[in-house]
Amino acid sequence: MQHDRKKPSLGYSIFIILLVITIIAVGMIVFAASIQMMLFIALLTVIPFVLKLGHTYETLEEEIFTSMKKALQPSMILLGVGILIGSWIISGTVPTIIYYGIQSISPQFFLVTTLLFCSIVSLATGSSWATLGTAGIAMMGVGHSLGIPVGMTAGAVISGAYFGDKMSPLSDSTNLSAAVVGADLIEHIKHMLWTTVPAYVLTAIIFTAIGLQYGNQVANSAEVAKLTNYLADNFQLGVIPLIPVVILFGLLISKKPAITSIYIGSIAGATVALLYQGANMSGVLSVLYEGYFVESSIEVVNTLLQRGGLTSMLPLIALFLFALGLGGLLQKSGVLETLIISSTRRIKSKGMLVFVTIMISYFTMGIGGAFSFGAVMTGTLMKPLYEKFNLKPENLSRIIEDSATQSCSLIPWTASGLFTAAALGVSPIVYIPFCFLAMLTPIFSLIYGITGFTMAEKKETAKHAGLRTKEMGA
Repeated sequence: MQHDRKKPSLGYSIFIILLVITIIAVGMIVFAASIQMMLFIALLTVIPFVLKLGHTYETLEEEIFTSMKKALQPSMILLGVGILIGSWIISGTVPTIIYYGIQSISPQFFLVTTLLFCSIVSLATGSSWATLGTAGIAMMGVGHSLGIPVGMTAGAVISGAYFGDKMSPLSDSTNLSAAVVGADLIEHIKHMLWTTVPAYVLTAIIFTAIGLQYGNQVANSAEVAKLTNYLADNFQLGVIPLIPVVILFGLLISKKPAITSIYIGSIAGATVALLYQGANMSGVLSVLYEGYFVESSIEVVNTLLQRGGLTSMLPLIALFLFALGLGGLLQKSGVLETLIISSTRRIKSKGMLVFVTIMISYFTMGIGGAFSFGAVMTGTLMKPLYEKFNLKPENLSRIIEDSATQSCSLIPWTASGLFTAAALGVSPIVYIPFCFLAMLTPIFSLIYGITGFTMAEKKETAKHAGLRTKEMGA
């Protein structure tokens, strides 16, 4: 019964979290197990410890399944992106972008060009995943052919993709961050400019400086020639294969639902494959389901084109389910609330408030395995403290985006981390050092918290100001 339930102590909460971390770490490091399997084992292991707090198995099961239901929409998007990638390869869309990109972009400006290109695509669509799965794959191909290290290219792609995801009013993460703390969407976006613009400018400067090192470097001309010859020989290149791009971006810019837009973009790609590339229906359907496969003696071709398909996203969906289930269990038990409340009791300054908010964003996102879980938990738990400090809600929503949105692909076991690695074909360990935007933005957030600069306050009466001063001194 409800009154029989106990709140976990701080020590008990720490024990459960350490148990989860140990199970996952030992499984992955010692036994080379998948993160999905270890999350599932951790979920089952935690249940008995939560039952000791007085919860019934039925209520825990209901909470786990309720949390898992949140994975339905992103899972449909994941499946759609997998189908889209396969569709756009067999249609010649991705090969066309790679082919002409190799010929038109100079190595020394490739990284900053990639950053800007992916930023524009993501701003227009509001989707980092759609950007990674389309423009990102194409730019990875171009960078590989130009001799640019894959980690650098992936860092530029990710920085651009998540810049647009963060700043676009069409983005789910942008709308969620504003909604969860009660901030106006436009005010939220305007407030993010203070941290995002300087971090983005510095990121562009860094990528430009790194790119200049490749000014005198000549890419492997033989390898580039093999790739471009293969693309020209095996695909009909030109304007027609770009029609699916125009259709998808047109739908997203018109604020059509992301799921619908992605599937229509996939159908457009399949249609081009049938009518323009000369593919047959069984071949197209096979690619949409299993991904594009090519038997080539050219390694770069196999690396760039063998990807996509509905089945390629199934491991990510399993991750979604188990991560959200575990996150819901930890939330229902009160473990997360106990840990976070204990860490916020001694906050006496705005600088410490911002620092703790950033840490909680990372922590809850890592535990929940998804940005949405981290954003909801951080916004819900920290909102009263921002009200206590008389700060407008857009301060909190900005910090959530500066940390969680920008860094969700940097945590390897989250849905975004696994999707990014799968879409770009690069391990997070390789690209994390070059995700400069994700590293720089929280620094500006912290500086503003310490100095008070841009930390917008609510208008208050003298009476309320006196009461708040008294509370802060207590």
